[in-house]
Amino acid sequence: MKTTAMVESPEEEISTTTTIKLQEKEENERDNWESYSEFFLSCLGYALGFGNIWRFPYLCYKNGGAVFLIPYVTMLLVTGIPMFFLEFVLGQYVSLSPVALFPKLSPIFSGLGWGMVVLCTLVAIYYNVILAWTLFYMFASFSSVLPWGNCTNDFNSPMCFTELDAAPCKNQSLYYYNKTCVSVSDYCHVAGLVEHNQTHCQDPLNTTTTILSANSAIRKISAAEDYLQNRVLAMTERSWENMGGLRWELVGCLALAWFIVGACLIKGVKSTGKVVYFTATFPYVVMVILLIRGVTLEGYYTGIEYYFLKPNISRLMELEVWSDAATQIFYSIGSSFGCLITLASYNKFNNNCMRDAIIIAFANSASSVFAGFVIFSILGFLATELGVEVKDVVRSGSGLVFVAYPAAINRMPYSPVWSIVFFLMLITVGLDTQFCMVETLTTGIFDQFQHLRKKKPLVVTLVCLGMFVCGLLMVTEGGVFMTELFVWQASGISLIIMGLVDIILVQYIYGCGNFLKLIQEEIGIHVPLLLRGYWRLTWLFLTPLCLALLLVLSCYYAIPIQFGSYIFPDKIQILGWFICASSVVCLPLGAIYVVWKGEKKGMELLRPTPEFCPQHTRKLLGKTYSSSTATSSKEQREGVFRYTYDNQGFPEHKDEIKLRVIEAAPPFTHLATTSD
Repeated sequence: MKTTAMVESPEEEISTTTTIKLQEKEENERDNWESYSEFFLSCLGYALGFGNIWRFPYLCYKNGGAVFLIPYVTMLLVTGIPMFFLEFVLGQYVSLSPVALFPKLSPIFSGLGWGMVVLCTLVAIYYNVILAWTLFYMFASFSSVLPWGNCTNDFNSPMCFTELDAAPCKNQSLYYYNKTCVSVSDYCHVAGLVEHNQTHCQDPLNTTTTILSANSAIRKISAAEDYLQNRVLAMTERSWENMGGLRWELVGCLALAWFIVGACLIKGVKSTGKVVYFTATFPYVVMVILLIRGVTLEGYYTGIEYYFLKPNISRLMELEVWSDAATQIFYSIGSSFGCLITLASYNKFNNNCMRDAIIIAFANSASSVFAGFVIFSILGFLATELGVEVKDVVRSGSGLVFVAYPAAINRMPYSPVWSIVFFLMLITVGLDTQFCMVETLTTGIFDQFQHLRKKKPLVVTLVCLGMFVCGLLMVTEGGVFMTELFVWQASGISLIIMGLVDIILVQYIYGCGNFLKLIQEEIGIHVPLLLRGYWRLTWLFLTPLCLALLLVLSCYYAIPIQFGSYIFPDKIQILGWFICASSVVCLPLGAIYVVWKGEKKGMELLRPTPEFCPQHTRKLLGKTYSSSTATSSKEQREGVFRYTYDNQGFPEHKDEIKLRVIEAAPPFTHLATTSD
């Protein structure tokens, strides 16, 4: 049997298939970044999230100060940068979102892309609720006196306490409770105790036990914490069994947050590419301003000393420190959500995404360290003002930005101004991440259902409206419990599983050698020998091993979901695991669907399809296939040209696609025929 390539009418064939001009309109069917800076700032803004500001500084303080940078940078090199680069390459090479990419890379893993989209959807729902809280605080800052600075407001609980409010009571040897001064007898009675003397209470059932009334009889709540619980969230006496009604002010803030996101995404990257010039740079400007202000306050050095300047080398021997570093890096860079793939899919085909991955990953980590100096310089000031140690005021998570930091700002001159600036910075930090989450979802829809691209404003509006409705339960009086449930389970263990499957698929099933060849020969990125060794070592061994260990540790050290001291009921714990599984279940469901369709069999389920190729090649594939159908019967008898795209020539031939005749034609084997 001999393979031949014959042409009946050379002039006709050359005019229709040898050189195909790609019109500008066709190139723009799928949006692209209008400039490199739009892509870079979008990635930088996405990577800089709430966790960089409210979690990393606490972890650094908790795990030995500057010593924590050793495991942190190690994990950045082992997991962060390799995953960052891997997802950049996938998105840039194929110019598709995860939903459309993975079925072409390996059909049996079609569900991986949908799993990533489910992750983004779940996170986007609660992320905008946190943005709604931030908007609430910013609007409340437009006043001469910040409302979380005292306990004299109508919404304050009886346990609200500030030293300033309590000072007149202390001068009279009385105690401050419920906005007034009370006697020691009344104060002890509130706690179910009786007066022992002027400073102590006593248990009436055990007269031998005394309790210091001023410090232990009644739990005190700072004005800032009381404001969050009773004014913003109105969560007092709420539980899963009693969620209460909607907080209409938060509903309005949530609607505004979704309106901003929808308005910025209405034209896809064409609109968000312009917005990020502000949202990605403004946080850094504000952090510089806040640091300058922070180091002029009394006690700033104490805070920075606690944060960074008291290294504890012995902590390096503890597994928890390395686990914290790996967890923070993995979640901070935002891999395995599909967002990096989506952002890179709008890139030019020959962009040097290796350079981008390294620069952005290090910039993200440097931003976390810098944010720590900003936060702890202010916390040092707060500790000095209260006459306590820094460890008594430092917090992690939302408690840092909605309790500790507002309390510190309240004690600064011109506090409303600083409060507005701080919360506006948080809003821009959150918006950048939210843009990418929602863009990943909408891009997946447009790539899967391409006819909807003409209705992009309508689709974006409906997506934002749908997620707004889904978030309404989180802005009820007990909505914080639902928010915490999503924070714990929406992107915890499931995200690690997605990352592990992602790297195993690309590096072991597709092949590390093939992937490096794709990077160098197809995209045209020069990878020095030393870096090639680094990528092979991390992709094949270190990164999957680290992710596997992180998964095991996350499961082994899993604790019941809780908010403060309130442990959620068992049925809610089960609901949380269902939320976690909602993205992971896409993996087997996708595989079952592909097998059931029966279009791929055997090794075809694992191997890349012909459509796993650059966007311009897929257009060529469609054109060639269409033009060949008219004469398919004759070609089947006599043979046809087999075409492939010269990827190495793409940077030099941007305006046209050149075809060449070859004897063997993978991956477009279905275009070739043989004859005896």
